[in-house]
Amino acid sequence: MKDAFLSLLFCALAACVPATLSAAEEIPDDAVPAREVFDAKNAAVLGVVEGLTEYLPVSSTGHLILANSALGLDSDAPLVSRDGGGLVRDRDGSEFSVKEAADAYSIIIQFGAIVAVLFAYWGRCTGTLVGVLRGDAASWRLSRNLLVAFVPAAGLGFLFSDRIEEFLFNPATVAVALVVGGVLMLVVDRRQKKRAAGTPPGAVEAGPDLQELSVRQSLTIGAMQCLALWPGMSRSMATIVGGYVAGLSPRRATEFSFLLGLITLSAASIYKTLKCAEQMLDSFGAGVSAIGLAVAFVAAFASVKWMVEWISRHGLSAFAWYRFALAACVLAWTFLR
Repeated sequence: MKDAFLSLLFCALAACVPATLSAAEEIPDDAVPAREVFDAKNAAVLGVVEGLTEYLPVSSTGHLILANSALGLDSDAPLVSRDGGGLVRDRDGSEFSVKEAADAYSIIIQFGAIVAVLFAYWGRCTGTLVGVLRGDAASWRLSRNLLVAFVPAAGLGFLFSDRIEEFLFNPATVAVALVVGGVLMLVVDRRQKKRAAGTPPGAVEAGPDLQELSVRQSLTIGAMQCLALWPGMSRSMATIVGGYVAGLSPRRATEFSFLLGLITLSAASIYKTLKCAEQMLDSFGAGVSAIGLAVAFVAAFASVKWMVEWISRHGLSAFAWYRFALAACVLAWTFLR
């Protein structure tokens, strides 16, 4: 009986060997092991970049594209799963590249930045939610304004997300967007400062409060947010500029941008997670994801707390000049390396 059992075991193992070797032979020579590129160090770097830039008007997506390029995560090489069992494959069976995994990771760690704003504005968020449940008119109007502002970019993003990732996720297009966005910021910042100069002292918060925006004003901010579909333009920049155009003060425009980001970024992150959940698990797993999320949370919380006061006092011009300098560095990096 023992000999028969050993014989059967040997036959079973022998039958598995060719299949294992065959699977290994199918892995291309240029394939990259996920454990080598998605490690704790890269996760922490990307978390810092995401957290610091998500709510600043300098484009977190653009910075992450540049960070991915610097870390070597912009390769089209296929990715070998973390367990080494084979290639990571998309839903259609195609190879999942290092670049695709890095782009997916950039979306996922946004959850850390989202939670940071939720903590920073906990009182306003919970107060609005409770007010909606109680039928408070101001809470309902604020919720309506945020939803109206959310719809335009959400619709366009849903329809064209794949083409945007295919054609616009590269350093050159990011550099152009940084310049265009910077010019737009200087124009509206100058207009805002002229308007503020004509208001009496103590009337810094002149203009409507967030719940006092009309549907048209909210839609204006939402239309501006569509510009953020171009990587490098910045969702934060677009919505703050939209708030200026709608008549909001710098502080209120920044706060509306943060609250709108809770909805927009949550929708994008959830959509991407549902779309690529299996590929994400095979590419970077729970541990690497947790590191990026935690670091992004801390960095974003600090960034949000600082940013409101800075923009209220100094406006957007410093961020515009930063964008110009960064664009020059991007172009130099792209064409001289």
